[in-house]
Amino acid sequence: MAFRTLILELTTGSRETVLDLTDRCNAFLGNVAAGRDGLLNVFVPHATAGVAVIETGAGSDDDLLATLRELLPADDRWRHRHGSPGHGRDHVLPGLVAPHATIPVLGGRLALGTWQSVVLVDTNGDNPRRTVRLSFLD
Repeated sequence: MAFRTLILELTTGSRETVLDLTDRCNAFLGNVAAGRDGLLNVFVPHATAGVAVIETGAGSDDDLLATLRELLPADDRWRHRHGSPGHGRDHVLPGLVAPHATIPVLGGRLALGTWQSVVLVDTNGDNPRRTVRLSFLD
């Protein structure tokens, strides 16, 4: 059994975003999986971001952000009060969008459904620098 890891350093910007990581995941697997089966774990070590497997490009990514805005409004209700107004909601985000996802890998490729993508979900405009750890276990 082998375990391989890659750290991605990303800039998400100052606005909430859903950033597609699928191509980066497949590129990593192309280097380390060599046609093997296993598991890819995608982990974001931040208290204000998450990882999701969703459809992108057809409005679902925007729908996810709109839903998060409704569930977690950026207002003064939050007890966690450092950062920009409403920043406390960003610290609740990982309770709804987990900071990790584990995806099966078959023949060295992600075993995703036709419309599925692996994405980073970041609502925290205060921290545009993000780290994502990709780990392959075969």
